[in-house]
Amino acid sequence: MTGPLVPFREIVLKVHSRCDLACDHCYVYEHADQSWRTRPKAISDQAIHWTALRLAEHARTHDLPSVSVILHGGEPLLAGPARLRRVCEELTGALEGTAELDLRIHTNGLQLSPRYLDLFDEFHVRVGISLDGDRASNDRHRRFADGRTSHPLVLRAVELLRQDRYAHLDLGLLCTIDVLNDPVAVYDALTGLAPPRIDFLLPHATWDDPPHRPAGSPTAYADWILAVFDRWDAQGRQIPVRLFESVISTLNGGPSLTESLGLAPTDLVVVETDGTLEQVDSLKSAYEGAAFTGFDVFSHAFDEVAAHPGVRARQLGLAGVGEKCRECPVVRSCGGGLYTHRYRAGSFGQESVYCADLEALVRGIESRTAAATTSPALTDPRELDAGQQELTRTLLAALHTELAGRGGEEWARAWELAGAVEQRSDGLDTVLAHPYARSWLLSCLDALHQGRTGTPGRLAAHVAAGALRGGLDLPVTVPYTGGLLHLPTYGALRLTGAAGSGLAEVRRAEKGFLVRSGGAELRVPRPDETTADWQPLRRIDCDGAPDLALDDLDPYRDCFGTPVGPRLTLAGAADWSRRFAHTWSALRAAVPAHAEDAAARLTTVTPLTAGEPVVGRHGHGAIGVPLPGLTPRGLLRAARRAKLRALLDVTDLYAQDGSWAHRVAWRPEPVPVSEVLAGAYEGVALAAYGGENRARTLAHTRQALEALEGAAELTVSGKSLVAALWDEWEEMAGG
Repeated sequence: MTGPLVPFREIVLKVHSRCDLACDHCYVYEHADQSWRTRPKAISDQAIHWTALRLAEHARTHDLPSVSVILHGGEPLLAGPARLRRVCEELTGALEGTAELDLRIHTNGLQLSPRYLDLFDEFHVRVGISLDGDRASNDRHRRFADGRTSHPLVLRAVELLRQDRYAHLDLGLLCTIDVLNDPVAVYDALTGLAPPRIDFLLPHATWDDPPHRPAGSPTAYADWILAVFDRWDAQGRQIPVRLFESVISTLNGGPSLTESLGLAPTDLVVVETDGTLEQVDSLKSAYEGAAFTGFDVFSHAFDEVAAHPGVRARQLGLAGVGEKCRECPVVRSCGGGLYTHRYRAGSFGQESVYCADLEALVRGIESRTAAATTSPALTDPRELDAGQQELTRTLLAALHTELAGRGGEEWARAWELAGAVEQRSDGLDTVLAHPYARSWLLSCLDALHQGRTGTPGRLAAHVAAGALRGGLDLPVTVPYTGGLLHLPTYGALRLTGAAGSGLAEVRRAEKGFLVRSGGAELRVPRPDETTADWQPLRRIDCDGAPDLALDDLDPYRDCFGTPVGPRLTLAGAADWSRRFAHTWSALRAAVPAHAEDAAARLTTVTPLTAGEPVVGRHGHGAIGVPLPGLTPRGLLRAARRAKLRALLDVTDLYAQDGSWAHRVAWRPEPVPVSEVLAGAYEGVALAAYGGENRARTLAHTRQALEALEGAAELTVSGKSLVAALWDEWEEMAGG
């Protein structure tokens, strides 16, 4: 097994190995492994003590901020209040000052009483109760050994836990699915108790002992769960359901929220009542000894268990599932199913016995939620702009938080003035929308992460520019460097007699602004006209691309990974603009629709010294352009890259937590989905542009789109984008 060891963040502690119910679907007592018969009924003081020590040792070794301990059984309440107190005291004491302790207990609720709940309140132990629905549904499996119903006693426990003094301890309800039960009746019964959360669990089964399918349907469990989903969705999703939230999360690029789905590595270990350390408890459904490791808390550290081959096999992500699963488009959501459910005759190497159900479930939820979860930024330019603005503001807020006073009085004053500008105009929005505001913020955050403070004083320059754009008579003190004062979106002012660094006051004046520094006052009456001291941000006059900035001034424009050019002379700028406009006109003539889309997104062009048009580490709307060798095709490629980057900034088009790779014609080795998507996104535009390589471009783009169709890491939004690219490709191929 390769890869780093995954530390345990969740411990299942068996405090009692017997139960007061005789549930006929219980994996502990009714399935293949019967080792419970040889274990002590209750956990010993010695086992409790060593478990606490091992857990604290493990948390220190891996610098874990928190760990969860689930008190389990059997029925854990049978251990009694005194023993449970001992467990809580030992764990709390051992972890104090090391890691936060999240204590939980999973119970059938029959023994629950104020005596237990007062204890749990003292140690912050949260309580999850097992209940399979209404009385008829619950009585199908959860009965006493003599056949009596347990339902009234469970309801009593739920009501007790709902009392105001205990409600903060309520984890919710756990429901094991039986397709013979009415799904809507089960769901309504559970929601009628107003739990904070519901967990639906598939009954444990293997290929050797398959799940009950009364009608023979390969998707009976998916059909049952989707009926519940429809009820949940129609009622406004009022109560969180972990299974549904997990699938929706993975479909949109997020993590799995349950061990039974997704590809996240297992981080759970079980401590039995005799102190033995075992793998996940559900393995007892596979065969006798399936969970066995040979380790115990008295002699072995948790790291030894984490390195066990059986544990490591469940930490390999995509590499840990069978070939059929690795090639399945829904594998990121289902994760191949629970490891136990893959077992057949000595092997866990095949797909889950619930494979058809899981695929139908994921596809069913995706089809029901795609319209609502697809990012509007894909089709609405206003949403894309809003998302970009929100991202820049989020970075600004993050910088303010991380500075934590290190920006000094300059930052504090600028931050205060930013609020004043915001209240009175939208000028600051305009300035923050300039692409290189993002470059500045990212450079500051990078510096802080490296133990430096960067240039937080530049906030004042943005605030001053925002006040001017908002028409506000608000004086703002702005730092300058090398005698040059830069105002984002306006230009740069050479301060007479100021060769070094210092502070200058900027404020609005009629038809321009004033700058006071060291007793001197400079007036810029026309911010768009060049003077001996004032260098304005110039514009490029392009047919069909109005108000395009030629930014060869901003100190944070150097973000393209290739050298930027110096400030152009007046003649040089005129020549540069003319040649760029000529290239733009050729692009517009060849592909007017793509040129129009680029014009709607592109705001800023910065000259580069060499290379080809590129996108850098900046905000929405900028490209770097070298004048030598500039072609319409190169400009189109850069515009498409800029648009895709903007979408990726605000929209999860694919997950980045896997090791998928795809084969494409233009690379000899498999490549990540990001490269495939970029190739397809550029390819449809380049095919529209045409040229002697059009046929090859169409073929390569088709191959990329075909690879993307089966890409498990694509989100719902990503799939929507690929569908749109297919439409573009078919239009190009038909033409």
